[in-house]
Amino acid sequence: MLKPKKNLGQHFLRDHQVLHKIALSLRASEEDEVIEIGPGEGALTDYLYPEYRHLHLLEIDRRAIGFLNKRFPNATVHHSSVLDADWEIVTEAKGNKYIIGNLPYYITSPILFKVLDSGGFFEQAVFMIQKEVAERLVAKPRTKAYGILSVQTQLFSEPELLFTVSREAFQPRPNVDSAVVSLLPFKEKPDVDIAFLKTVIRTAFNQRRKKLSNALSGLITDHSRISVDLSKRAEELEPGEFVILARSLK
Repeated sequence: MLKPKKNLGQHFLRDHQVLHKIALSLRASEEDEVIEIGPGEGALTDYLYPEYRHLHLLEIDRRAIGFLNKRFPNATVHHSSVLDADWEIVTEAKGNKYIIGNLPYYITSPILFKVLDSGGFFEQAVFMIQKEVAERLVAKPRTKAYGILSVQTQLFSEPELLFTVSREAFQPRPNVDSAVVSLLPFKEKPDVDIAFLKTVIRTAFNQRRKKLSNALSGLITDHSRISVDLSKRAEELEPGEFVILARSLK
């Protein structure tokens, strides 16, 4: 049994009912390729291994590599950080791709953005993340939780909060509750300069209490071309309106 490492943000899920429920949330078939992020001791892998012939395990903790190879001989174990992974190299590039994992809290957002930026490479992502972050992913305009993560997630995928997980289910016990989310990445990205779109979203929400006319003043060169109401605040816009806004500004 591995001793959790604080520097890797490791909290091992021990509740087998929850583990089974997470595995069942994946919509993959037997022939599809499944990538699990951070399997650790293989608690979730136990439920994935019998179901999927093409299972890839991405693990950064060197202590777990030999253990995983021995316990799951037909899975492909990669000693790699998910943030450094090249999806095309990791997978065999044959069937549909799915990704699943219990994400470390401290790098949740970078992992989410990496998956969303993959251009529909995955059919579905199932992640267990901090409950507060999960609520932000599915948040609606004019709510406190609605922000940069909400807009970008909803522009690039269809997110769903599936169920919550008590902190008591982990060892060691974290200070927050968790939630399991499903993301269905869109095959097509918004028809706009994506880098500029992200700049517009980030700039607007960095001063979310200001009207867009003020928050985006450094990006506005011609008010007559902008079809979005600039008297609104960032938190009042639907995700799709940010695409319209970015096109107008560009």
